[in-house]
Amino acid sequence: MLTFILVLIIIICLFLTLLVLIQNPKGGIAANFVAPSQIMGVKRSTDIVEKATWVLALALISLSLLSNFFRPDGAGTESINDSRLKNQTEEMVVPAEQRQPSPPPVNGSPNTQPSNAK
Repeated sequence: MLTFILVLIIIICLFLTLLVLIQNPKGGIAANFVAPSQIMGVKRSTDIVEKATWVLALALISLSLLSNFFRPDGAGTESINDSRLKNQTEEMVVPAEQRQPSPPPVNGSPNTQPSNAK
């Protein structure tokens, strides 16, 4: 089901991109240089394109929100990556009795390190 929703989202995105690109600009400086587009039904087709853009935008938002309910990890369970990370950190944790003591500080100060500068 998630795959079907994702395919629909991609198709809607493509159509939405095309609809936005074919729309006429409504204002701004570019509107001053273009001839008026109110000739013989152009206004009506512009309304249809604008309504289709709104419908596709709402469908895209709805499908995006709906896709959250079909996640493979499910609600309230760990995801695969979380459980892998948890297993790795549990393997890396070493009990205190198995730890080796840290080496004594050099020259009595813990922050000094030998330098090889000449």
